Formats: sequence, C-alpha cells, structure tokens
Amino acid sequence: MTVALVTGSGGLIGSEAVRHFAGLGLDVVGIDNDMRREFFGAEASTAWNVSRLTSELGTAYTHHAADIRDRDALAEIFRRYGRDIAVVIHTAAQPSHDWAVRDPFTDFDVNAGGTLNVLQNVREHCVEAPFIHCSTNKVYGDRPNSLPLVELETRWEIEPGHPYEAGIKEDMSIDACLHSVFGASKVAADVMVQEYGRYFDMKTACFRGGTLTGPAHSATELHGFLGYVMRCNMERRTYKIFGYKGKMVRDAIHSHDVVAAFEAFFRAPRSAAVYNLGGGRHSNTSHLEAFAIAERITGIGMVTEYHEANRIGDHQWWIGSNEAFQADYPDWKQVYDVPMILQEIYEANVDKWVPKA
Repeated sequence: MTVALVTGSGGLIGSEAVRHFAGLGLDVVGIDNDMRREFFGAEASTAWNVSRLTSELGTAYTHHAADIRDRDALAEIFRRYGRDIAVVIHTAAQPSHDWAVRDPFTDFDVNAGGTLNVLQNVREHCVEAPFIHCSTNKVYGDRPNSLPLVELETRWEIEPGHPYEAGIKEDMSIDACLHSVFGASKVAADVMVQEYGRYFDMKTACFRGGTLTGPAHSATELHGFLGYVMRCNMERRTYKIFGYKGKMVRDAIHSHDVVAAFEAFFRAPRSAAVYNLGGGRHSNTSHLEAFAIAERITGIGMVTEYHEANRIGDHQWWIGSNEAFQADYPDWKQVYDVPMILQEIYEANVDKWVPKA
C-alpha cells in the first residue's frame, strides 16, 4: 500500500495533501478537472497549482483530469492502483452557497453524487484504505445563529458562560434548520461517508472544516475568505460585506494544520469518525478585524462596500471546538493563527496580486 489518492488535488487542501503525503514517501495520484474555473471564472482556476505540483514532485505525482461524477473514469483509476491505495483524501467539491443556487443539479451531483462515487470505488477496490472527507461546518446550517450573541466593537461574540464558549461541538444538531442548497448537498455527502463507515465497517472520517485557508487558495469573491480579503487589499478591489455589520466571526485554519490532522487519522484510523476542525479559539477573526490585519501588513487601506442583507444561511458567529479530535489525537497541534495566515498569503502573492493598470 504505497499510493495516496487525492481528489480535488489542485485546490487548497488537495494540493497541500499532495505535497504532505508525497513527503511521507507515498506515490500520490491526483484527480482534478479544474471545475473551480467553471464555477468561479479564470481567476479561480487551479491549473497553475497542478502545473506546480507536477513540476516540483516529478514522478511522485500522477495527475488525472477526471470528473468525480464520471463513474467509469473513476473506476478505471481505482482499478489501476487497487489495493496499493493506502489512503483516499476527498477534497473535490462545489464550495459556494451562492453558486449552488444557480445550478442545484450540478452542486448536488458533485458534492453528494461525486462523494458516493468515490466511496463506492474505495469499497470495491481498496476497502482497507482510510477515507478522509473534507466536510464543512455548513452541515450545521443556520443553527449557530440561534446562539445567544453579544455585539462588541469589532465582532459578535457568544454570551459568556455558554456551553459553546470554547467552541461549537459535534453535538450541535444538523436537523430542523436552514442549510442553503450547498449546505444540504454537503450534509448528504457527510452522512453517506458516516454510513459507509458504519454499514460497511470502513475507516472513514468527516472533517467539518471551518474557514480553510492558506497561500495555495485561488481566492475569489464567492469562496476563499482570508485569501480574498488580502487579494482585494493588494489589488485595490472593493470588498463587498454582506450583513451583520461586518462583525461576523469565522475561525480559520491553515491548510498545513488541516493535512497534519489528516495524517494523524491516516496513521490511526477509526470507523465513521466525525470531527469539527477549524481555527477554534486559537485562530479566529471577524471581517472588520481581518481588514485591519491586512491593512497593517500592506500599509494599504481596504476599500469596502456594505450590503445590509446577509447571505442566506451564512453564519453570524462560528468558532468550532477541536476538542473531540484532540482527545483522539493528542499529538496534533495547531501552528498558524490569523495574522500568520494573512502574512503568508501576502508574501506568496506579492508579485502576482497587483493593482490593475
């Protein structure tokens, strides 16, 4: 078992996983057909990242431009590597609330159907391989918005003494709330991953990510919060704020810390595991606070435009708890916080994100 198979290998988490698992000595097989370009336009294309992976890793990386909706193409890839596959890391997805409304069929076919296709191929061809699924905190829908919040100068914050003061745990219900079309398709995928773990006794994990971020993000308005904040600042773009006075809070976790968690699960897998995975209390920010950090890094003022209506299903406050994962994997530690993340995004793109002439 010498192969790590990564779907969405050109994306933020996928490409980080490719490098990380190649660094562990595994041959990495990537599947990515650059649908991010189709979803969000040329600036969101991941082709540059795939080219970089191929150049840097050489024969350690094999790329397949397959679509996870294409069952025949997937089956051919899985048959080729079979039981040599040691782990499957599934990061391919349609990631935007707003885009999902435009084309709910594609959103569901990619997020739910595509996940089922990958799961079934694992079951048929490499059933012993741990299956790591990039889920999302959006499976909780808008239920976090029912939490008692207090308005502070630059952010919303949970009421002191609340059971979730240290972060929202996995015991929050995902039922009887509004999810958005995107959130519903990710719920379907999340539950199916759990079901394959329980029903077929496969080693599966759903990592319900907060704001996943890092310098490899092809940031665009509809997806890529911190990367897009920095991009707007550096390119003098107008950043549109949607509701909540710009004080909505996100926890942010660097792609390095995410794949370190993936490695921990790979080395000691469980069946049907579910973990919130985000910045937690270690790494979180409101939009207003992120703007201020970006301005300090570049010395350039943000240009913003406020829209009163919030995005449907958007979280007013999200700080997740990593307690469950850390209890099972106590050696895992977070490295990055928000200022470190924004600084790294700036340094990685200083020659690329420049104002239009």
